[in-house]
Amino acid sequence: MTPARRWGVLVLLSLGLFLVAADNSILYTALPELRDQLHTTDLQGLWIINAYPLVLCGLLLGTGTLGDRIGHRLMFTLGVSIFGIGSLLAAASPTAEALIATRALLGVGAATMMPATLALIRQTFPDERERNTAIGVWVSVAVVGSASGPVLGGLLLEHYSWHSVFLINVPVAVIVLVGTLLFTPANLPDPTRKWDLASSLAAMLAMVGMVMVIKELANPDRTATVLLVALGVGLVGAAGFTHRQRLLVAAGRDPLLEFSVFRNAMFTGGTLAAVLSMFVMVGAEMMTTQRFQIAGGFSPFEAGLLVASAAVPAIPASVLGGAFLHRVGFRTLISGGFLVTAAGLLGGMWAFAHAPLWVFVVCFVAIGTGAGMVMSVSSTAIIGSAPSSKAGMAASIEEVSYEFGTLLSVAVLGSLMPMFYALAAPAAVSHDVNQGMVHPVYGADAVAAYDSAYQYILLIAGLVAVAAAVLTARCFRGNPKGTHAHQ
Repeated sequence: MTPARRWGVLVLLSLGLFLVAADNSILYTALPELRDQLHTTDLQGLWIINAYPLVLCGLLLGTGTLGDRIGHRLMFTLGVSIFGIGSLLAAASPTAEALIATRALLGVGAATMMPATLALIRQTFPDERERNTAIGVWVSVAVVGSASGPVLGGLLLEHYSWHSVFLINVPVAVIVLVGTLLFTPANLPDPTRKWDLASSLAAMLAMVGMVMVIKELANPDRTATVLLVALGVGLVGAAGFTHRQRLLVAAGRDPLLEFSVFRNAMFTGGTLAAVLSMFVMVGAEMMTTQRFQIAGGFSPFEAGLLVASAAVPAIPASVLGGAFLHRVGFRTLISGGFLVTAAGLLGGMWAFAHAPLWVFVVCFVAIGTGAGMVMSVSSTAIIGSAPSSKAGMAASIEEVSYEFGTLLSVAVLGSLMPMFYALAAPAAVSHDVNQGMVHPVYGADAVAAYDSAYQYILLIAGLVAVAAAVLTARCFRGNPKGTHAHQ
């Protein structure tokens, strides 16, 4: 394969990865319009956001193995096709329930596509130096895609309806699909590899139950029946997944997740860093775009630019963190990064109420800088500390960790925001934020209640970042300079 063709394949794979990454965050700026157009409740809005990472997270552990079995080129083309069809269906959704279902379908496409991108890079670039460069581009595209989601969504909503945030995926998916069929290496299936669908479904069931429990606990009108059912679903899924992994080990097959890898403190520290960095970053971005649109009068594009002040510095911070890892070590970058993020969140909470907007923006720059420091090397800690025999499993856990952090953030912080508002707002408007913002009598009180709820979210995210700094400092205590200690 010629160099031009190799790098052309990388462009195609990067476009596919961009779609996956951007779709995680592109709806942050669209939620207020969805609430107006589809009359979604706060709970439905959270499910519209969360259905995508929930399915993606649940399937991601197993789709890499399925790609080994049927071939990664076939998996990638299937994923792109499902993603394109799902985008068309999402754009045509007449109700909130239909949109939730199509977002789940997009999650299936993303989970099918994402592991195949990295596998095809390894297949396309046999030279180690070129391959490392290509993987560096892959990581950068993932970061840029996630960072640009709110801005891209806001820009589209400035000129078009909410349907456009899905329709824009379709021509990109078509280009990627045609290019893949024409230029990527031949499909290389391995029928001897086993795919375990049962484990993926059990993992998804456990996460659905977890999300339902969190949302119901934050629901002012919670019922014991729903809470118990959700808890039961989560426990059954978790027990089923654990039991299934033990059966696979007993049968001499590779499990999707071998819990012994977490005995390695460095592996555990990297996983915690990936999950918690996404938890605080996603929560800050999503809640900020909503607050400044709903109660601040910002347009979707203006709100997207505001949160880009956190997303943009995360990119150079990530690059520089990786470059200086060998000098400063994991503990400095990861624990220090969480402290910088915590300072930005807690400073932003103060600046929101007492300082000009530019001070608040500076705090968001600190949030993104700290998160970039963490994310730059958490993946290295996960992959580098796993034994070579478990490299595939470590790669799956690394990808799932970031998606799980997103899932957890939307479930927890997205549920707490309306709960805090309901507790502080006048009873007449406590269950409807939109009604409260324009109420002739209680409008000012509703805005104050929403602002108070937003500050609580920043406080919680800041405290989580502080806790993450402490936990990861302990995990990397015996290996601060970042040498890879295999289990």
